[in-house]
Amino acid sequence: MNALPPSPRTEIRRKPQRGHYDPASIHAIIDAAFLCHIAFTDQGSTHCLPTACWRDGDFLYIHGANNSRLTAALLAGQCAVCISHLDGLVLARSAFHHSMNYRSVVIYGQFAAVDDEKDKKTAMAAFLEHVSPGRNALVRASSPAELAGTRVLRIPLAEAAAKIRNWGVEDSAEDMPIPVWAGVVPLHCQPGTPQAESGADIYPLPALPAALGQEQE
Repeated sequence: MNALPPSPRTEIRRKPQRGHYDPASIHAIIDAAFLCHIAFTDQGSTHCLPTACWRDGDFLYIHGANNSRLTAALLAGQCAVCISHLDGLVLARSAFHHSMNYRSVVIYGQFAAVDDEKDKKTAMAAFLEHVSPGRNALVRASSPAELAGTRVLRIPLAEAAAKIRNWGVEDSAEDMPIPVWAGVVPLHCQPGTPQAESGADIYPLPALPAALGQEQE
């Protein structure tokens, strides 16, 4: 386990040897993601919603419509954000010892709005760069009206923890003679064949982020 948990609620108690609190581990897991799930409470009810995300520096960013319930609720109170990647199925000799290899991050705190127009432009450009490097230079920039109708929020990564499992089977000694295949079946997120819009197939294919198609160690 690297470093120390930044707060009591980020301390990993179940399988603590899988916990990582260093920024490098946390940033790497976030940077490989395009989607996060945010748990929050609104009007006495608990919700968990998926939304696009990206990192810039020591903040996780999201965006949404100005009048959305999600953005209003996140600006009003605390939340928990989860990002996870499934990297493999761990198949053991016993049913009990089956597992999965994964990388995950949980972030606690409260989102704040990014209202300055220049900062919003910078944040949204970072989002597009995260999705398709170099695409900002090729497409029309957001108009003032589009920016005005978009809410950009960010949450600091000061209270975050990563949990990682990236090894093989942990069978008991007495199960080793069982005559069954055991090991890890790796899983990867990879891009499929691009499907161009009519009239756009004459242009070069877009650049893809490094996180896609990269085999995890």
